[in-house]
Amino acid sequence: MPLGASILVVDDDIVAAELLSEVLTKEGYLVRIATHGKEAVKLGEAEPFDVVITDLKMPDFTGLDVLHAFKRLNPQTITIVITAFGSFETAIEAIQNGAYDYIVKPFKIDEIKLKVASCLEQKAILSSKSASSPAPGENFSFRTIIGSSPKMLEIYKTIARVAGSDVPVLIQGESGTGKELIARAIHDSSHRASGPYVVINCATFPEHLLESELFGYIKGAFTNALTDKKGLFEEAKGGTCFLDEIGDMPLNLQVKLLRVLQKNEIRRVGSTQNLTVDVRFLAATNRDLTALVKSKQFREDLFYRLHVVKINLPPLREHIEDVPLLVDYFFHKIVKKTRKDIHSISKEAMDVLTNYNWPGNIRQLENVMERAIALTNNKVLLVSDIPSEIYQENVDGITLETSASKNFPSLEEMKLNYIEQILRHTNGNQNMAADILGIDRKTLYRILKRTKNGNITENTP
Repeated sequence: MPLGASILVVDDDIVAAELLSEVLTKEGYLVRIATHGKEAVKLGEAEPFDVVITDLKMPDFTGLDVLHAFKRLNPQTITIVITAFGSFETAIEAIQNGAYDYIVKPFKIDEIKLKVASCLEQKAILSSKSASSPAPGENFSFRTIIGSSPKMLEIYKTIARVAGSDVPVLIQGESGTGKELIARAIHDSSHRASGPYVVINCATFPEHLLESELFGYIKGAFTNALTDKKGLFEEAKGGTCFLDEIGDMPLNLQVKLLRVLQKNEIRRVGSTQNLTVDVRFLAATNRDLTALVKSKQFREDLFYRLHVVKINLPPLREHIEDVPLLVDYFFHKIVKKTRKDIHSISKEAMDVLTNYNWPGNIRQLENVMERAIALTNNKVLLVSDIPSEIYQENVDGITLETSASKNFPSLEEMKLNYIEQILRHTNGNQNMAADILGIDRKTLYRILKRTKNGNITENTP
């Protein structure tokens, strides 16, 4: 760690700035403080700095303005952006504009120390090689990647860093975690964004058809091959090819894929000539490729060729704090698509969704939201609109602590919500509803009499 390195801390929160200054000074660095962006630029004009640590959200002159100013003043200065607003957009924006890293408040002191030491080491390496990193593409589309948890922010930063190169990327994660969205984000943020984006699901084609789909064929290569046909690798020329479910690719095709990755060449089925292809490869799987390599079901050389950069997508249960953001996104998307007159989702329903384990991950959450919105007749999405297997798990005590502590509906409220759901199903026919509920009609009538406009009232004798 190079001691004596000069660091400029830029933050309009003087307490935060002084804290950082004290910590980094104790580490042996020479630290200056600026409480706004324009002051930071003046200091940068007067003296060089090795590292600038700047807050992102500042009045008049933002952290990105500081970053751009120091790129003009001294391209060798490394910038770390800090903000209280963690999101996909800000993380990508900061890194694609040249920030070394992006840290969300509240941060850990040890994290700052590590980042500073790491960036100074990186600067020393780059200086010795007189090298610089390629800039990522400018045509980034954020698509539908939602989340501000630390795990998701790390993924956003990886996307921004790999976008500027053509190295293969392997995306691993359980089903429903959004692997294709990540692949699309990498393509859209790359210099190939204007080129084709071709998706190939290796698990959907029979083995005898997959080769001709990937590589194409020439006339007469097999029965019904009446004309020459381009394969998907050729169709992706100048763009990106996303190989989904790569773990299901047959071994004989893995050999041919390895040749494409190594030499950028393909050979159509039935042909003796090689064709050059300019394609960036991304791959994804929900299987454990390391285990498949050990069991000889996946080629080790292909694994390492695809494994240049790996992105591990966490299951939703490991970043459950992103559920409210996802619910809000899906709610507005589905309501807009279905044109239903639903204004919001109740706090109780949101609590139930947040406390569920989501074994099917984000895809399951979206499906639950689609079903709930499609079937509800309410203006506000309620717990009773959520499929019973979701809220029943909470009621059974798997994730629910107490109704009072979590602000969940009481058991009586849950019962009444369920009765209302059955009555909607029977179009208000109380005899049919009583039969489904397993009670007589008089009991159902007494229960309904105790309610008024869906709110619980005092019990009557």
